[in-house]
Amino acid sequence: MSNQTEANKRWQAKNKEHAKYLSNRSRTRSFIRNQATLEDLEELKQLIREREELLKS
Repeated sequence: MSNQTEANKRWQAKNKEHAKYLSNRSRTRSFIRNQATLEDLEELKQLIREREELLKS
């Protein structure tokens, strides 16, 4: 295994929550770009609006 791969594994082990966040964000973006239907996008827009309101308060 390369030194970079080992370094990545160490970083992920030390930063589990942030690594999970980055992975989820990447999967979400990929889903929206490549698979989401119009119905999915409408639901996501509503969820985003609700989340924005929650974060603003």
